[in-house]
Amino acid sequence: MSLKIGKTEKYIYERLAEKGALMFMLVDPVDYKTPEQAIRTAREADRGGADLILVGGSIGAQGELLDTVTKGIKESVSSPVVLFPGNIATLTRYADAMYFMSLLNARSTYWITHAQMLSAPIVKSMKIEPLPVGYIVVSPGGTVGWVGDVNLVPREKSKIAASLALAGEFLGNRLVITDVGSNPQLMGQGPVPADMVRAVKSTVSVPYVVAGGIRNVDALRSTIKAGADIVQIGTAIEQSSAARKQAEAFARIVKEEGIKRIRK
Repeated sequence: MSLKIGKTEKYIYERLAEKGALMFMLVDPVDYKTPEQAIRTAREADRGGADLILVGGSIGAQGELLDTVTKGIKESVSSPVVLFPGNIATLTRYADAMYFMSLLNARSTYWITHAQMLSAPIVKSMKIEPLPVGYIVVSPGGTVGWVGDVNLVPREKSKIAASLALAGEFLGNRLVITDVGSNPQLMGQGPVPADMVRAVKSTVSVPYVVAGGIRNVDALRSTIKAGADIVQIGTAIEQSSAARKQAEAFARIVKEEGIKRIRK
């Protein structure tokens, strides 16, 4: 018997059916000078059209900081608030749900099953809805690639990413993510290549999330056209001087491309 579909997962499916494509906003509390700034950015992104707010990161998003930011965001937005865990400490009862992720191309089994085993009883006791996610990290990988001891998928090897995603689906994951890590532009690289997005999308039947490196509307439109069901944005909104306007600009593209997809 498979894991029961919860309220947040149902919301994602229904929203996708309605809109054709979605935008998630990731807030890493560690990247903001104060918790209040993180909360304010999430609120502006929500008002600008984000379909879901993610909270978390690779290093340091835990404890009192995570509680404060997640609780503040939950009180400020209308969208679901979902944890994006960097490790077993990225847990707080103030979230609606969490990415219960298996890092499919990790070298260490810790990131594939052990961390999940350690956190599962806590997730259950906190009554956080687990979203079964197959997580794939693509070169350059950024912090998550280093922390997660990842065998990075080369950017030109689309078939590897597609096969990993399909394996994740066969293992029971109900979402799959390809992520290049934070700020890939600093390494002279951009988002997940369009060819890889197309390959993954044509291979899996579960909702497909593309994360990392989407910094402008052209990259966003290209990613959705290539097949992403969901785009995950973080830095582009975080570093904007007008977070709501930036979110609105991105949400407008997602809406346009989503409508085109539905009409097909």
